[in-house]
Amino acid sequence: MWPDMELAVIKGVRARLGGPRVTDEVPAKVETLVPVVVVQVANGADDHISDTVIVDVESFGADRAAMWELARRSHAAVHALAATMVGGVVIDTVDTDQRPVPVAYGNPGVRRAIATYRLTTRGRTGP
Repeated sequence: MWPDMELAVIKGVRARLGGPRVTDEVPAKVETLVPVVVVQVANGADDHISDTVIVDVESFGADRAAMWELARRSHAAVHALAATMVGGVVIDTVDTDQRPVPVAYGNPGVRRAIATYRLTTRGRTGP
């Protein structure tokens, strides 16, 4: 059985950022809540020993400077998860598939950067 890597990344990033909201969905009226980080599993595969999960991390800020600062901190927080255990999940490796890049959000009150990471873990035995 494979662990919930999305939840593990959310917990780990939240603990390392110490302040911004970290969630799995963009909250309504995100422009009133920034800074916000959204973590979502995008894809993955396994080889029956290791599970590889592709995770998108969106960093929302009130302006470009705030977006870049949060994206930089989020990037460091995700990479800090390598070789750690978060919520009972062992995260073996973290690699960047795409570094944070600005992506239009369609709301003039918020700026967004998205990065994509590849994380590996091992399967759990038992429930």
